[in-house]
Amino acid sequence: MTDTKAREILVTSALPYANGSIHLGHMLEYIQTDIWVRYQRHIGSTCHYVCADDAHGTAIMLRAEQEGITPEQLIANVQAEHEQDFSDFNVSFDNFYSTHSPENREFAEYIYNACQEKGHIASRTITQAFDPEKQLFLADRFIKGTCPKCKTEDQYGDNCEACGATYSPADLIKPKSAISGATPIQKDSTHLFFKLPNFEALLKEWTRSGSLQSEIANKLAEWLDSGLQEWDISRDAPYFGFEIPGQKNKFFYVWLDAPIGYMASFKNLCERTESLDFDHYWNKESSTELYHFIGKDIINFHGLFWPAMLHAAEFRTPTAVYAHGFLTVNGQKMSKSRGTFIKASTYLRHLNPEYLRYYFAAKLNNKVDDIDLNLEDFVQRVNSDLVGKVVNIASRSAGFISKKFDGQLSASISEPELLKAFTDEQLVIAEYYENREFGKAIKSIMTLADQANQYIADKAPWVLAKQEGCEQQVQDICSTGLNMFRMLMIYLKPVLPIMTKDAATFLNDDLAWSSLGTPLVAHSIEKFKPLITRIEASQIEAIVEDSKIEVAKELALKANKD
Repeated sequence: MTDTKAREILVTSALPYANGSIHLGHMLEYIQTDIWVRYQRHIGSTCHYVCADDAHGTAIMLRAEQEGITPEQLIANVQAEHEQDFSDFNVSFDNFYSTHSPENREFAEYIYNACQEKGHIASRTITQAFDPEKQLFLADRFIKGTCPKCKTEDQYGDNCEACGATYSPADLIKPKSAISGATPIQKDSTHLFFKLPNFEALLKEWTRSGSLQSEIANKLAEWLDSGLQEWDISRDAPYFGFEIPGQKNKFFYVWLDAPIGYMASFKNLCERTESLDFDHYWNKESSTELYHFIGKDIINFHGLFWPAMLHAAEFRTPTAVYAHGFLTVNGQKMSKSRGTFIKASTYLRHLNPEYLRYYFAAKLNNKVDDIDLNLEDFVQRVNSDLVGKVVNIASRSAGFISKKFDGQLSASISEPELLKAFTDEQLVIAEYYENREFGKAIKSIMTLADQANQYIADKAPWVLAKQEGCEQQVQDICSTGLNMFRMLMIYLKPVLPIMTKDAATFLNDDLAWSSLGTPLVAHSIEKFKPLITRIEASQIEAIVEDSKIEVAKELALKANKD
């Protein structure tokens, strides 16, 4: 295993877009990242975790206009909502910032200027669709019309949801602006391009350096083999974002400054934390580690554009970019009509966040496969594992210790070999956490929980408690049970921060990873209180119904505004 003592790690999750709520599909990524970050801190690594709202772009500008507020007011409102959801799910950011910040402007300009000075920026005139009513250029997603292939109406400008065809907006039949309804016209504009082909050799080497999962490296090889294209990094006014230095009415495309938001958020943290040095983590000779957790849909930005820009500006490139798949619910894409498009806040009104953290952990691996949230399996897995197995060990053992032994554990260990079997799993579970094989870690931990329950069932302290002269045996059995429970809690600490915090209070112990091999002897515990309750099917039904109601409200609100 890697020497954890010397590790200095910076971790990021992809930036949520600041024009909508966090849903459970988003939470998959933040929970995955948070478990990995908490594990690193648990074993003694120095690990910083930063993120930010992605706050720029046409969509932000248009939604703010629709709501009758400024873009700044919109992103502030959304950020407050996002921060609340992340806090409620116990995502342990060291800093959650915004791309609409002075630090982000500074780094965006610095990187752009560095690229320009080295000849990596081109300028040329392009022809684009233009909304004559709103007086703005239209991205493909803001153009709708009839599919040229299957003739389905009301399809977006780049692909048809009905037949799956891809095409150019110019191919649409009767195209309309999705913003104003006006018929788009063609208009010329000068744009700035990042010369990505200049970095082909660098990217071919970097994408095969072990920094990416093999599936992702193979996907990016398709881009590299077919020839890289220059990347349009400018947008015309009106646009909510940063104006490009030396250009009039030209703004950085949102995807240029979004990943730079990782740097900006960390810089802001450094400014508020005297002991942290930005250059130590970001200079090109840095010995620190940098990890990005992202969804598979944005790998081209993180696997090609981002390392190229960093290299051009002489910053370090990421140690690794870890991509995950999408979240499905009950085997299908999240659906608003079925009530399976579930917002984080809707879930939280009905259920403990720890349930979802545990279920995601049990399903996650280090591949790019989609993860399914099967609601029936979710209820069964949480109730069986956390309530029926893990907490059961403590509840069956604690009562006897409190009532018969004044909350005092035995002065010696009666089953050293059994406890050693739990300790011996330390390296295996550590390796699983390190490699993001959380499902395998959970499986190993639950195997230990089964062993602990079997031990208590075989020893039956409730039978011995009724027999004279068996007091020491009862204390020893229950002390062994609670020591096994303690080790399970140490192993589960990255996944279940609240439950393990409550368990730490109950056990009068800090549940340190380094103390796995040191059982509690002659130790006082507090009175046991239930650590987690069962999920009821009615709670799941309520979440689904609430989600349907919220969608109906949103549609009614949109109809009134239109």
